[in-house]
Amino acid sequence: MTRAIVLAAGKGTRMKSARSKVLHEICGRPMLWYVLRALRAGGVDEIIAVVNDELQAQIDAFGVASVVQSEQLGTGHAVKVALDQLGARVPGQIIVACGDMPLVPPELFAGMVGSLAGGADMALVTVRMPLPSNFGRVVRRDGTIDRIVEVRDATPAELAIDEMNAGIYAFDEAALREAVGRLRDDNAQREYYLTDTVADFVNAGKTVKPVLAPDYLNVLGINDRVELARARREMNARLCAQHMRDGVTIIDPDATYLEPELRIGCDTVIYPNTTISRLSEIGEECVLGPNSRISNTRVGTRVTVRESVVVDSTIGSDVSIGPYAHLRGQAVLGDETHIGNFVEVKKSILEKRVKASHLAYLGDATIGEGTNVGAGTITCNFDGEQKNATIVGRDVSIGSNTSLVAPVTIGDGALTGAGSVVTKDVPAGERVAGNPARPLPKK
Repeated sequence: MTRAIVLAAGKGTRMKSARSKVLHEICGRPMLWYVLRALRAGGVDEIIAVVNDELQAQIDAFGVASVVQSEQLGTGHAVKVALDQLGARVPGQIIVACGDMPLVPPELFAGMVGSLAGGADMALVTVRMPLPSNFGRVVRRDGTIDRIVEVRDATPAELAIDEMNAGIYAFDEAALREAVGRLRDDNAQREYYLTDTVADFVNAGKTVKPVLAPDYLNVLGINDRVELARARREMNARLCAQHMRDGVTIIDPDATYLEPELRIGCDTVIYPNTTISRLSEIGEECVLGPNSRISNTRVGTRVTVRESVVVDSTIGSDVSIGPYAHLRGQAVLGDETHIGNFVEVKKSILEKRVKASHLAYLGDATIGEGTNVGAGTITCNFDGEQKNATIVGRDVSIGSNTSLVAPVTIGDGALTGAGSVVTKDVPAGERVAGNPARPLPKK
């Protein structure tokens, strides 16, 4: 069985934030979320996070056990705190990961587990890193790892080494428990370094196997908001690349902003300055953007969204939206609807082939199939105390600048004249106009 300890107790003072560092978001998810997901995908069965007091109150949302490191006495001390909380399992394997490294792929964790299965007592991730760097240096003797030297304790010659310790380890559990008990704080920081277990294992004749990260960006740690932005760019590039490989055209990945767990159909085209977020699902052959935001929304096939905002909504197929439209609050558009310039739809259902082409507000409404909503139409849905519903039937013609004062019902095939203020229900086939709207003489 493989378990993991995630180190997330650091205060992150360089973030200059009241929020715990590992809760800062990258592409819509806390950086800790990515670490936990990669560990699970890499074969870890159980996870415990070492946290601070502030994070403890929020850790339950991540579905992992936790323990508070009340004193910040180093990574070795943090691991000891976690081991004391975990019941011993022998034989067993322990991965130690950092909560502020969201770019680590699952394959790297799986490779470390594989190293232990191959007979190693300890595996650690090393990486070739551009200098200078704050990562600890990997010191080798005769080609094999001898020890790890932290930057504050390194000599000038050791600081010139470009193979570095990424801070990710895998241990035989029994050996780790013994080694942690022997750690000392005789260093510049007066802390218990987990890195000192490397020399401990080597001196004891145990096998320490390096696992080289193919790209230093995989193990990029985040200590301030500059590094946070850098990680976000890298994660966004990965998300865009994956969707492009799956058949989506992204005109400019550097100006397209995605989140994990999206579904985007093949042959969809995304234009620049478009954001898609919060578990949205996009069908095939859509055209999205430019300058659009789609969040928590299901979109059918062959939908066009131009320079618009669509949030918490459901969109059918063959729909056109925008430019400058705003859909929100459980708006539902049926197939072949058209929402045009400066139209807002809130908590409303528009059936098939409804058109609202210009300057309208439709809130708390149900609009029947084939109805046309004229420019300047609004549903007056709030009476000062509560929201009220507007119901419009099939094949209705709502004239320009009509005010529908809810609650009100417009029957099938009815018509309202331009500038009407409709305060009473309109029967099917009726023609009304005026303020207040009254039936027009029948020809």
